[in-house]
Amino acid sequence: MHDIRAIRENPELYRKAWASKGLSGDELVGRILDLDGRLRAAQTSLQAAQAERNETSKKIGQAKAQKNEDEATRLMAHVETLKRTLEEQAEVERTVGEDLRGVLETLPNIPAPDVPVGADEDENVEVRRWGEPFAISSPKDHVDLGEGLGLLDFEAAARMSGARFSVLKGQLARLERALGQFMLDLQTQEHGYLEVSPPLMVNDAAAYGTDKLPKFAEDLFQTTDGRWLIPTAEVPLTSLVMGQIVAEEELPLRFTALTPCFRSEAGASGRDTRGMIRQHQFYKVELVSVTAPDQSEAEHERMVGCAEAVLKRLELPFRTMLLCTGDMGFGARKTYDLEVWLPSQGKYREISSCSNTGDFQARRMDARAKKAGEKGTRFVHTLNGSGLAVGRTLVAIMENYQDEGGRIALPQALHRYLPGLTHIGGEA
Repeated sequence: MHDIRAIRENPELYRKAWASKGLSGDELVGRILDLDGRLRAAQTSLQAAQAERNETSKKIGQAKAQKNEDEATRLMAHVETLKRTLEEQAEVERTVGEDLRGVLETLPNIPAPDVPVGADEDENVEVRRWGEPFAISSPKDHVDLGEGLGLLDFEAAARMSGARFSVLKGQLARLERALGQFMLDLQTQEHGYLEVSPPLMVNDAAAYGTDKLPKFAEDLFQTTDGRWLIPTAEVPLTSLVMGQIVAEEELPLRFTALTPCFRSEAGASGRDTRGMIRQHQFYKVELVSVTAPDQSEAEHERMVGCAEAVLKRLELPFRTMLLCTGDMGFGARKTYDLEVWLPSQGKYREISSCSNTGDFQARRMDARAKKAGEKGTRFVHTLNGSGLAVGRTLVAIMENYQDEGGRIALPQALHRYLPGLTHIGGEA
């Protein structure tokens, strides 16, 4: 959600920011300022009418005290006129206020000043690379590898659930479980995140506060009683501070969770239909930070490092990309994507996205911080990132650690989570 006062005071900033995201900045800002002007005019008229009614009511009492019934009658008639005016202006205030809020809640966050301007992913900027792509002659993709081992079954998943689901068995299911535990241990024991086991269903307020509603309702799954299945643990983890005033001295707060995630993939028709890259249900370790405004930029860089550490420990080649304005998510002020190397595709694919949303979500969920000894509060900043998507990490291990016989070696970092196992498809 945007601060209308900030738009009013610096409209050119918002015009340029929304234009950099492919929107009509001039038209949007013009409409917002028009609605804001009409709303403030209605509020001014309402206040003036209320003040006049109060003053007139006093005069009625004075006229009656002086037994001036004609004047009292005239004044009472004027109060009735003011009452109608109040009702009319209150309705204008309500409808124009709803229109203004409706516009503001559907507009994306504005990019940070150092975000590159660009239309799409082709204009993202590579920040750094780590590791060299594995030299594999004629690499198989994870589908052929998993099915060849008899441990990955898409047909059974389709029979029971439809497209974009998978069944993992035996050693592959064990590897998926081990990956989640490894990631959680790294983020909690070494990086200081607090592990949370949150609800997997949330209400409208939580989905709205984390900018998933109303714009992305079709991307979510809804239960028959109106709750929403979480598309990522970002939603419940960030909602831990929804409607709260936290002590600024306790910031930053850092949360992590390993949860299933549920996405309709409404906008992904025809994309990544083969395999496990884009599914309706998958596991992910999420990272969320809640900070004071002056901490969030440094916390963002730290979070990216925490996500990168997972890939480094697993010795998977990756690159870190700074997203351009046209490729960033709705709520993001700045985003880094981590892209892991997939031999079968001969390119890097997204495995983590780490975003600083500034106070965009905090305004929607009314999450504030207060310094000890001070009366005022200010909105916190919220950040979220994947640390990592478990399914895509599984895919990357399968493809990068495959051998010519179709077996999959296990990264050294996972050996203690898989006692006695050094390969998928064969014992030690």
